[in-house]
Amino acid sequence: MNKKSLLISILLVWSLGPFLWQLYTSFSTPEALVNPFRELETRWTLNNYIQVLTSNPPFWRYLANSTLLGIATTFITLLFAIPAGYGLCKASKLINKLSRLILIATALFPYVLLFLALLEVARTLNLGNNLLALSIPYAALSMPLAVLLISSAIKDLPNDLEDAARLEGLSFIQRLRLILIPLITPATASTSILIFLFSWNEYPIALTWISRNELITLPVAMARIAGSSIYSVPYGAYAAATVLGSIPLLSIMLIFQRQIVSGLTQGAVK
Repeated sequence: MNKKSLLISILLVWSLGPFLWQLYTSFSTPEALVNPFRELETRWTLNNYIQVLTSNPPFWRYLANSTLLGIATTFITLLFAIPAGYGLCKASKLINKLSRLILIATALFPYVLLFLALLEVARTLNLGNNLLALSIPYAALSMPLAVLLISSAIKDLPNDLEDAARLEGLSFIQRLRLILIPLITPATASTSILIFLFSWNEYPIALTWISRNELITLPVAMARIAGSSIYSVPYGAYAAATVLGSIPLLSIMLIFQRQIVSGLTQGAVK
């Protein structure tokens, strides 16, 4: 085995190790987790998955809530980020630089500090226990990074394309829909994944905005599984929930992997 193959093997083990351990834990009995190297009569079990899938509300509802929230957040964010990114590219150099500095500072700002302010907004406007309302602060928090990524993709496009579209009499909406958006599809795909992952993994805001059991998101449900007992941690059930919760994300990554890689490397080589 040469050095390159060895390095790739180490990276694969490093990357897949946590997921493989969770997969092993999800099928293991409590005795097998306590003594992983001893000979046991019952080492493997499906009880962990049965416990998770027969919960009340059912586990699939948490997956559906997080998926719906992620799709709504991604749609709202891109709906405003694409025109904003276009406007940022067409602004003067001074406004462009100042806007980028503000967006970078906003993207790096720890959103947890806005926790109490968002809670007061939810209480005042009666937005609690509403997944679509929860997508509004998620979209606002995702907007700075989305605008930066979209504007970088639009900036790499030649201006001659838009000039030719103007000569053909296309309006701004037509130019955006027929020319710009199709050309920045890889960047849009990678941006969408980042937005979706943020809304999928976000915990403190979802914990306070949603109190009804049938509307809670996956991270909140996972925390409840982990803290379901004060005497022991149900590692097997928690691992089973982790594996089931990873399936939608892995499916999205496998389906859109080409667009994601293209979007992440767009503009790297001129």
